[in-house]
Amino acid sequence: MKAILLREIKSFFGSPIGYLVVAIFLLLNGLFLWVFEGDYNILNSGFADLGPFFTIAPWILIFLIPAVTMRSFSDEKKQGTLELLLTKPLGMWEIVGGKFFGSVLLIVIAILPTFVYVYVIAGLGMPEGNIDMGSTMGSYFGLLFLIAAYTAIGVFTSALSDNQIVAFILAVFGCFFFYFAFEGLAGLVPKIQNLISYLGMDSHFKSMGRGVLDTRDILYFVSLTVLFLSFTVFKLKSIKA
Repeated sequence: MKAILLREIKSFFGSPIGYLVVAIFLLLNGLFLWVFEGDYNILNSGFADLGPFFTIAPWILIFLIPAVTMRSFSDEKKQGTLELLLTKPLGMWEIVGGKFFGSVLLIVIAILPTFVYVYVIAGLGMPEGNIDMGSTMGSYFGLLFLIAAYTAIGVFTSALSDNQIVAFILAVFGCFFFYFAFEGLAGLVPKIQNLISYLGMDSHFKSMGRGVLDTRDILYFVSLTVLFLSFTVFKLKSIKA
């Protein structure tokens, strides 16, 4: 798995893809949080709080992560190297895990510079340093689990098609569905609203953002991630057969 992971990272940063992902994520967040007028502008909100960042980041990642994962297996299929990859002395889980962790690592690298925001917000607080670190760190942990789930969905959709655009669209739809659709559906069925909301990522991500790392929220994200990685392994086994 380590060989596949290193191969993925070298591929990302051996081309403009890795640098573009990091730059686009930071640029979009920076513009919304510090430049554009609106509800997400921290300077205009009057509160030393990173809530706006954790509100828009999942939406940016809905498009950014599929752009990273769309080539995972689609490109291998298109180049005709997937069969060769599957014949290597590696288990299916090692191949999928290498692709998965390579993509996750790239997105985490894009997230790391945003810790500067924590320092800036702490400096803007009244008094200085007045920031809810529990909520902030909980939100970062939630974002990490969200990234893992998005990536697992993206890797799976990449295994479904040799067309990267198709893989991208399917991944965006899948991430959007699991993040937002259940919240929308919950409003249509008030009697079981809480149950339906519980099936979506949004409620679990917001729960972790309160600063309390509930094992139910962690288990939800881990289960969803493992589920889609299992789907990917099953799909590759069917191709190999």
